Amino acid sequence: MGIPDLDIGLTDEQKSMRDMVRKFGAQVVRPAGIELDKFHDPADVVAEGSVLWDVYREFRQLGLHRSTIPKAAGGMMEDLDPLSTVLIAEEMGYADAGLAIGFGVDSIPFVLAALSPDPEVQGWARDYCEDTEAKFIGCWAITEPDHGSDWLLAGTEETRHPKIIPNVRAVLKGEEYIINGQKSAWVSNGTIATHASLHVSLDLKKGMEGTGLAAIRLDLPGISRGKPLDKIGQRPLNQGEIFFDDVRMPKSWMVIPDPAVLESLSGMNLARVNGGMGMVFAGLARAAFDEALKYSRERIQGGKPIFEHQNIKLKLFEMFSMVESTRALNRRTALYNAVNFPPSVPHAVACKVLATECAFKVASKAIQIFGGNGLSREYPVEKMFRDARASMIEDGVNETLSLAAMELL
Repeated sequence: MGIPDLDIGLTDEQKSMRDMVRKFGAQVVRPAGIELDKFHDPADVVAEGSVLWDVYREFRQLGLHRSTIPKAAGGMMEDLDPLSTVLIAEEMGYADAGLAIGFGVDSIPFVLAALSPDPEVQGWARDYCEDTEAKFIGCWAITEPDHGSDWLLAGTEETRHPKIIPNVRAVLKGEEYIINGQKSAWVSNGTIATHASLHVSLDLKKGMEGTGLAAIRLDLPGISRGKPLDKIGQRPLNQGEIFFDDVRMPKSWMVIPDPAVLESLSGMNLARVNGGMGMVFAGLARAAFDEALKYSRERIQGGKPIFEHQNIKLKLFEMFSMVESTRALNRRTALYNAVNFPPSVPHAVACKVLATECAFKVASKAIQIFGGNGLSREYPVEKMFRDARASMIEDGVNETLSLAAMELL
């Protein structure tokens, strides 16, 4: 018995969606994540014939990749209520956080493409929605060697300085942008993506404020990739560098060429990304708790299950309280932000910070309950611990996020 669901009044459709994703997570995503985590070389994770591609294809065949794309572009965004979105993301995080993030990032450039007035770019979104073979993969190309979490502060007074400018820069010449620079090794799906949502500098005099956002194909001449990143956690999640060397991109692919417009949308994007991270890592925290609870009832010590020892019960209840608090905030924030504009960025940031730190602490306590077995790769909590550790840094380190959120309170 794990944590009971307190989602009162779920419709049959919501229950069906949750149960379908839960089954997919248990039967396909969790086993694949464990297998991919054990590869010594991260290049093997994305190699032809890897189970990664089987998971992507099954994810596409279930239609889950269409959840954030507008119906007009072939998606099903309007058909999904806010709570269903939470249920899907949490179940994916429960199964494997790294793969869940890969799936989440995958759709970002195609969401952007759907907003473009250019029919060619709009067509990418429809092609993506119709893709069941994982031929189209997206990435969010924002993080750079010199700029990570400080993208969150773009537009603030301290970043409006010509010495603080993005590494990737685009210069308009006629009907083309000439792009040069490098995105860092932390770009999720970076070495496998076919398309990117690309943040670039358009006006060097405005520092981090003078940026635009392009939807771009990554098969253009002058684009190259680094090696897949080798890291301690979320190893099923491909990450790697992208290099731009005099890349000629059509002017129409710059979906948001006005820095002021991009800045006005930054809060909405920050709320969406942080809210999604909160859901995923609430799922990981719940998974770590469930594993610890199950093990405590099976492991015999002192002639009885360790669950019967008071110190274990106290530890488990503390974990339970943390997980439930995190899940509750995620649901409350998702429901509010779905119907209010502008969304509450501080609440979304709180979801990300609370969930990632909860996941890390709960996974750590789970290892303690497992004892020596918790350090063994034979049991899943060791992997969950490593996956959770990365979450407090990615998509904005928690400290920077917290400071940015405080400015909005």
